Amino acid sequence: MTNPQLRSARYEDLFSLPANRVGEIIDGELYTHPRPAPKHAMASSSLTEELVGPFSKRRGGGPGGWWILDEPELHFGPDILVPDLAGWRRERLPSLPDTAWFELAPDWICEVLSPSTARTDRMLKMPRYAENGVAYCWLVDPTARTLEAFKLSNGQWLLLGSFVDEAEVAAEPFDAVTFPLGALWAE
Repeated sequence: MTNPQLRSARYEDLFSLPANRVGEIIDGELYTHPRPAPKHAMASSSLTEELVGPFSKRRGGGPGGWWILDEPELHFGPDILVPDLAGWRRERLPSLPDTAWFELAPDWICEVLSPSTARTDRMLKMPRYAENGVAYCWLVDPTARTLEAFKLSNGQWLLLGSFVDEAEVAAEPFDAVTFPLGALWAE
């Protein structure tokens, strides 16, 4: 007889989570964490503001050409991941899907690290993003006040640059426009 506690997590398991929890399925296991704390939410919202104007709306001399979304649900086979931010080049994704999730891997993701998510983001999710061909990954840490920018190269993450405190950020794939890292911090 099969032990029901050893079954793989299913998509339906996400529906029973409380509204204040975010759920993801990685390698058949259900991972949950609380909704973002204020400093985390501020960093994510501020980064969205810095990128959407020039890269989605062509404002401020930006090149446009991107869809940038908060917390999209990504379906990579049996894995279901929810990055804090993700972006697709419109040449690869001409229109948004009618589903509540994406099966096409984004071109860029950003994880805003918190004590409850940093280990999962780095050790479990980054390898899944690489396996699925996500070309760029940014990690933002509002406590350390850092941004690390990575590029996928031969299946491995290559660190392109690290930015700290009030640095001016110009990092692939959004290096056409510079923004102040300090805009992400709650202070």
